[in-house]
Amino acid sequence: MHHYVMEDSIDNVKNCLRDFPKEARELYLNETVPYLERPPSALQFYREWIGPNKPCIIRNAFDHWPALSKWNPTYLREAVGSKVISVAVTPNGYADAVLGDRFVMPEERQMTFSSLLDVIEGKVKSGGVFYVQKQCSNLTEELPELTEDIEPHIPWMSEALGKSPDAVNFWLGESRAVTSMHKDHYENLYCVVSGEKHFILLPPSDRPFIPYELYQPAVYSLKEDGSFEVVDEDNSEKVPWIPLDPLKPDLEKYPSYRLAKPLHCTVRAGEMLYLPSLWFHHVRQSHGCIAVNFWYDMEYDIKYNYFRLLESVAGAVGPL
Repeated sequence: MHHYVMEDSIDNVKNCLRDFPKEARELYLNETVPYLERPPSALQFYREWIGPNKPCIIRNAFDHWPALSKWNPTYLREAVGSKVISVAVTPNGYADAVLGDRFVMPEERQMTFSSLLDVIEGKVKSGGVFYVQKQCSNLTEELPELTEDIEPHIPWMSEALGKSPDAVNFWLGESRAVTSMHKDHYENLYCVVSGEKHFILLPPSDRPFIPYELYQPAVYSLKEDGSFEVVDEDNSEKVPWIPLDPLKPDLEKYPSYRLAKPLHCTVRAGEMLYLPSLWFHHVRQSHGCIAVNFWYDMEYDIKYNYFRLLESVAGAVGPL
């Protein structure tokens, strides 16, 4: 008898977890990512987008940046060609992603900006896929010469949140470089300077449909013959990561994902995506796309608290 009561209770919880995302969609989520034709006031942005935790694409938000007209390969070679930067290199374009039973991080290669451009422009054939994706404010830390071409922060966002960005990051990569699905604890303003980025977005309320598993962390290492091997990081705790690829989800293995409702959007040169904290995202780009993003730390408020509860319950009851 007791066994059946227990199963009934778990079924009830699973039903609640299925209804929760549906209700979120009915109450406040958009079916597509809306466009704003100009940047809003700080108060308006907080009320309509940050508070409700909803993404949008903002046009004409950084038209005044010199970077929009200046950042081509010729200028970048002159301005920062000799600078040594961190570049993520992988055999397949998947950095920080699940490979079999491992969570594999890229080889972090130090190279000059010019030699990176040689690879991206096809002047040099190279084994592996290259992507400047190092966070921790790599624009201000590694490429300070470029900061005059952009703003150090986004004034209306800094005013809305009452803080400066934690990091300003520079992104440049090959079209084969893919960012696997994950979430961040930042309010993210993602500005595409040239080319375009393709995002797949899932709201935090879809967490019950998104599989997480624990993986042994490892890193790609370049061998002398030019091939890559996967080397385990010893004494490292296992990493929780999403094994599912939203481009070709394995619905036999992860049937709950059928209930998720991903949003697809393309952010083009001159457009800015507001990617709210805790939204799951998967990113691809056109070849040689350049972007800058501003990470503002999120508020660890009751929304965060509720999300943690949702995550714990979803983890406890297992697949839906």
